[in-house]
Amino acid sequence: MFKRLSAFAALALLPALASCVSIGGSAEPPEQLITFTARETAPAGASSTGEVTDAIVVLEPEVEDRLDVNRVPVKVDATGVAYLKDAVYVDRPARLFQHLLAETLRARKGGLVIEGEDPGVLVSTRLFGRIIEAGYDAQRSSVSVIYDAVAIAPDGKMRQRRFASTVEGVPADAASVAPALNDAANDVVSQTVTWLTGK
Repeated sequence: MFKRLSAFAALALLPALASCVSIGGSAEPPEQLITFTARETAPAGASSTGEVTDAIVVLEPEVEDRLDVNRVPVKVDATGVAYLKDAVYVDRPARLFQHLLAETLRARKGGLVIEGEDPGVLVSTRLFGRIIEAGYDAQRSSVSVIYDAVAIAPDGKMRQRRFASTVEGVPADAASVAPALNDAANDVVSQTVTWLTGK
């Protein structure tokens, strides 16, 4: 159902959004591109060595089709989805979230953090999961990020937990939604890292 954009019906109910959402591409480039910037970063020149058993492999989260694009989805009603006008990510949200997770882990935990494809080393801790939400809710004027994290320890033990963050009172424009998304994503990542490492 997420593959169908019911923006026409939704915009009839929410006329104020008419200039803020779009269905197709725009002929002109956006005024700004959206990315996730880590609040916690490893210092320049920092290096890590250690055993493979101490490494953490951060895999790219899975997403459904509406999030597997460089656009910011707008929930306009229970079933309607559009995209926020002039709001374009520099990369797919899943990739940006993966980078954010890895950088925060390096900054807070230190040690070996491997970002990218699974190297197939069975003794590394793996962190993967699914992004359930990363977008704007027009009815509530809010931005939400929801992430289902799954961690597999070197001994094969698996654990799972859902993390969420919402920023309220956000106007429906790219300049307002971009920093709110970054705040929500950093909050979710911080919760995830604390859960994973205890730090």
